[in-house]
This record gives sequence, structure tokens and C-alpha cells, in this order.
Amino acid sequence: MTNVVAPDALDDLLAEHATWLTVERGLRPNTLLAYRRDLDDYAAFLRARGIDDPRAVDEGCVRSYLDARGAARDDDGRRPAPATVARALVAVRSFHRFCVDEGYAAVDPTDDVRAPRVPAGIPKALTEAEVESLLAAIVGDAPRDLRDQAILETLYAGGVRITELVALDRRDLDLDGGLVRVFGKGAKERIVPIGRPARAAVAEYLARGRPELDRSTARGRRGSDAVFLNARGGRLTRQGCWGIVRDAGVRAGLGDRVHPHVLRHSCATHLVDHGADIRVVQEVLGHASVSTTQVYTKVSAERLRAVYDLAHPRSRSRR
Repeated sequence: MTNVVAPDALDDLLAEHATWLTVERGLRPNTLLAYRRDLDDYAAFLRARGIDDPRAVDEGCVRSYLDARGAARDDDGRRPAPATVARALVAVRSFHRFCVDEGYAAVDPTDDVRAPRVPAGIPKALTEAEVESLLAAIVGDAPRDLRDQAILETLYAGGVRITELVALDRRDLDLDGGLVRVFGKGAKERIVPIGRPARAAVAEYLARGRPELDRSTARGRRGSDAVFLNARGGRLTRQGCWGIVRDAGVRAGLGDRVHPHVLRHSCATHLVDHGADIRVVQEVLGHASVSTTQVYTKVSAERLRAVYDLAHPRSRSRR
């Protein structure tokens, strides 16, 4: 039985859907913000056409919205990438399926709508030599130097996302076992191994760097349990971590190519290059589907081609 929908209830249903995404699906704040932007844009599209009830939306309306979204241009005259339009459809589909599941509509108009094809991009990983240069760019034993070294080592060793890294608490670390507990997308927990250099860097930071940053402890108060602290003694933010990695990349002579996700890509690529099973890499990265992880096999194939071309006497590059 379909629930009664009040006139102009679009805002109320969007608000209920946002609460459902937070409580039931446990989406991260950044993901929630992306859903909100896309659905605000969708709601404006519907209202411009006099639609304020999700039951009045049909498949043609959804397709028209996606066409309009794909044809829109930004201030520089550029159209959105196919991935942007596909992401918008994910948000719209989530909203309409929520309306059906909660009894506010009988039909989901997105059922037969397919997202635009998104070209499979190949992650831009650093070479192993570039990673070594990056890790060597942090020198000194000041508290922030020890913290920054531990951050770079952990990002590369565990392939963790930046949001997972800054959310780490001390109870999530098992340095003796070389394991870190992280909470990924949808608050899914997984255990990630880290190697000896990362374990040593984190241990050194916890012993000599973190106590100096934890000002609340120095003042006799209970401090944050966060692993990585900022200069004021609070939990390090995503923006702060991003700046640390970017600055290290500049000092290593890698320009602006380096950001936290590049280290995640590099971890996965180097694991595959050295023979790691793709299922193991999937588990380390926390991918819901192995198809997401398989993009790293394409990276290795490209490198295989490059090595072949350089080494084989009758390859194209040697003729």
C-alpha cells in the first residue's frame, strides 16, 4: 500500500532519504555531501518542470535530467565527465528506490535507465623509486617530522584511504602483529597489514612525537585517542593530511603529482607487480567488488609492454 504524499513534499522526502543514507547505509560525510549536491540539482530540475511529487516522475523525465546534466557546462565551458553524470544517476536512483521501499511511490522510474559508459581509467601510480624518494623527503626528528613520516609510510604500506587514516585511534593499532584496523566506506571494518618500515615509523612517532603534540595531556586533561594529531593537539583533518603528502611530494621533486590516493594506487600497483593475488589486493583495499581491483592488472600489463618493447630485439622501440 502506498503512503499518502502531501503536496509539494519533495523537500520532506529528500530529507528523509538523507537521514536514511546516514543511519541505514552509514555513508561518510563526503559521500553524503555528494548525494546532497546531486539531489539538490535534480530537485531544481523537477521543480522547473512543475513536478513536486516523485510519483509524477517517469523514465523519460529521468533521462531528460541526465541529458541536461551531461550537456551543462561549467564556467570554463567544459561539460561534466561521464563519471559525474553516472554519479548523479546513482543518487537519483537511490532516492526513487527509497520512495518505493518506504511506500511513497509504486514504481521506480530509474529501473531501466542506464548510466553513461565511464571509460576505465588507469590509476596513476608512482614508481617504486619515486616512492622511496617521497619517503626520504621527510627528515628530522621533530614531533611533526616523526608524524609525517609515519603518515607516508602507513598510506603506502596499507593502501588506506585518507579518511581511514585520519580516523585511526590508538586502539586500532596492533604494531606487534603488523596489523591496523580501519573502517572503510559504509563503516565496513577490515584489517590491513603493514610492513616493518611502517610499523617502526608509527612506533617511533607514538613514543617520541605524539606525546609532544598532545597538549591536552600536558595540561592534565584526557587527550584525544586519535593516532595522528595536528599541531594544536587535535585529530588531524583530511585537509591537513593532504597538505602533508603534497608538501612531501614537492620536496621529493615530484611536483604536484602526489596526493594521498596516489599512495593507495601505488600500494596496489606494486603488490600486483610483485605477484600478489588480486583477491588479496581487493581485501587490503577494501573494495566491495573484485572488478574495481582488476584495474591494477591493467597497470601491470602496460608496464609489461613497456619492458618488452625496451628488451626484445625485434620490438617496435628497438627497430
